Amino acid sequence: MKRNSFGFVFFIKKTKLLKNGEAPIRLRITVNGYSVESQIKRSVIPEEWIKRTEQCKGRDRKSIETNEYIRSLKLKILSIHRELEMAGAHFTSRLIMDKLYGAEEKRTILAIFRKHNDDIRKLIGIDYEKRTVSRYDSCCNYLEEVIKTEYGKDDLSLNELNGELIRKYEMYLKLVRGCQQNTVIRYIKCFKKVVNMAIANEWLAKDPFYGIRFTAKEVNKDVLTKDELDVLINYKFQVERLEHVRDVFIFCCFTGLAYIDAHNLRPEDIYKDKKEMWITKTRQKTNIEFRVPLLHVPMDILNKYKDHPLCLRTGLLLPITSNQKMNDYIKEAAALCGIKKHLTTHTARRTYATTVCHENGVALENISKMLGHTDTRMTLHYTKISNSRISQDMEQVRAVFDSQDQKKAI
Repeated sequence: MKRNSFGFVFFIKKTKLLKNGEAPIRLRITVNGYSVESQIKRSVIPEEWIKRTEQCKGRDRKSIETNEYIRSLKLKILSIHRELEMAGAHFTSRLIMDKLYGAEEKRTILAIFRKHNDDIRKLIGIDYEKRTVSRYDSCCNYLEEVIKTEYGKDDLSLNELNGELIRKYEMYLKLVRGCQQNTVIRYIKCFKKVVNMAIANEWLAKDPFYGIRFTAKEVNKDVLTKDELDVLINYKFQVERLEHVRDVFIFCCFTGLAYIDAHNLRPEDIYKDKKEMWITKTRQKTNIEFRVPLLHVPMDILNKYKDHPLCLRTGLLLPITSNQKMNDYIKEAAALCGIKKHLTTHTARRTYATTVCHENGVALENISKMLGHTDTRMTLHYTKISNSRISQDMEQVRAVFDSQDQKKAI
């Protein structure tokens, strides 16, 4: 392990004298070329300071006490440095200074977490979605319950944050909150972001997540087949709300729009080139622009609702209810159609990637652009490879080898 360069010095600044004519004594700690300074709440007449020995030359009581205080600080700094070296921990000049004055004791886990949440709350609509901030709030609240239950305290100092607390938090999420593995990982990521912030600010000497790994569970997401899409499109609903939700869902199945992007769709997001109509819009979630050609199915849906009272009142193109109601109603609609799959608004986006595009030969790169992805690896998570597509791709292979087998037989 590479050894850190380390040093410290006590000095005075003659150019910044106090009102009584004395110079404040300062401490500078340097680690790997990076220095931090602090006043030690002691001062001395400039002429009484010995630079070489870093002490006062006077024999009066004040000078003796100041020299003793400096000596005690030197011993404490050396002790802190030795402890950090023995522990093999990464440390900085700021960390040593904080430990010297007990600043790390004043910083607590929940206080830092709440401050982080308050900061990102101010950025809702700019860098964060409301639901993202809500997840951080829940993460903090659950952590508070763990600290109270497991440690009998309202909070813990930052230097008490270790792998044991992280494991207890994981167990709490699974056993008490009943979270599945992937949900646990989402909360852990929120927790880890706050920890990384503390490390970046040099409040933590060691990463408590070091050596801890969490593996996401592969989830097989449902998509609708072409036959199921046809059944859903042609079913005659007796309830108007189910018909509206079905139409919006089908619109997303043929455009790949996420719920929030379909919800906010306006006339200015539609344009016509020489051949066809397009949706061109910036994704709410990622602020990435995407372009999707409008097929006749989504065009018919837009025409159907162009005079709907809600659309006229809001200036939106579709009469969309809340995401929660959409998810509830589409399940109800699927049950009436005999579709035994777990449908959500996001199922439509996956159906567009798989059934509408990929199974009909659309290149992965183009699907990625239409979904507003920056990386085709993300698109692969949305695209389910069907047996029919595999069979299509193997036709040429089959033709080559079947022909060779025939020649051998002859």
